[in-house]
Amino acid sequence: MAEQTTFPESTGTPGALPAGPPGGPGPAAEERPDKPDAAVVRDALGVGVAVGLSGFAFGVTSAGSGLSLLQTCVLSLLVFTGASQFALVGALAAGGNPYTAAAGAFFLGIRNAFYGLRLSQLLDLPRAVRPFAAHWVIDESTAVTLPQPTRRAARIGFTVTGLTLYVLWNLTTLVGALGAEALGDTDAWGLDAASPAVFLALLAPMLRSTVERVTAALAVVLALTLLPVLPAGVPVLLSALAAPVVLFLMGRAKGSSAGAGAGAGAGGDQGRGDSGGHGNRESHGADDDREDYGADEDRRTDEDRGNVAERKKRGERSV
Repeated sequence: MAEQTTFPESTGTPGALPAGPPGGPGPAAEERPDKPDAAVVRDALGVGVAVGLSGFAFGVTSAGSGLSLLQTCVLSLLVFTGASQFALVGALAAGGNPYTAAAGAFFLGIRNAFYGLRLSQLLDLPRAVRPFAAHWVIDESTAVTLPQPTRRAARIGFTVTGLTLYVLWNLTTLVGALGAEALGDTDAWGLDAASPAVFLALLAPMLRSTVERVTAALAVVLALTLLPVLPAGVPVLLSALAAPVVLFLMGRAKGSSAGAGAGAGAGGDQGRGDSGGHGNRESHGADDDREDYGADEDRRTDEDRGNVAERKKRGERSV
């Protein structure tokens, strides 16, 4: 029987873990009906074909940067991370050190490891299949898999996207590398911008919260600012600093608001304490007045009694 496990509704943060156990039904299960397999396949094929064709741009760019046909094809077959591949050949074409270019591509590809942490829970694939599936954990397969409402749909989306993209990417890489000489100056065509443009098109719909949009905008500003002054590949790495900067500023803002709230509460308590003290002082003053009044009454009573006794004595003597 096909699995129909429903995933919890996303909280708005891309890559957030489910609220319940992996694979367990979430609180919004009734609001997310099962998606037909044909619809999942259609979406996966659309992404796979669109991005897979940009492998032609990588083949042309790689050949133009000085890599041989064999090196270009092996890079796509074994690495298969479009952005990292473009970062590598772009740094080489700009005259960067091969080790620096490789390090930049490596650190840029680390993001796929974080994708894998999320997808491993959603897909729950057999252990024997996981090493092969890990090769297809990339931006596009993750973008197609995460929104799926059921585990079955997630597996279909991941498999179709990964297979389509892997086959087309490597075929078009071969064609691009073979046709690089016929195109002439590859920089004039601007093909090196194809893969980043596709990546941004996939990323933009996932920026739902204000924090995510601010982080992305700050990363763009950092990359564009550092691009003219740093070696190729380094600005992309340093743009990742946007995330901790935004998190730090958010923490400072929350701390300030919490401190202001605590101060207001303390001020209210102090005001209540002052008013209570004032009331106590007034109460003590009233008690003192009552005590003085009572003492006066007692003295007048004693005086009246003394006068009565004196009159009685005078009357007895007169008799």
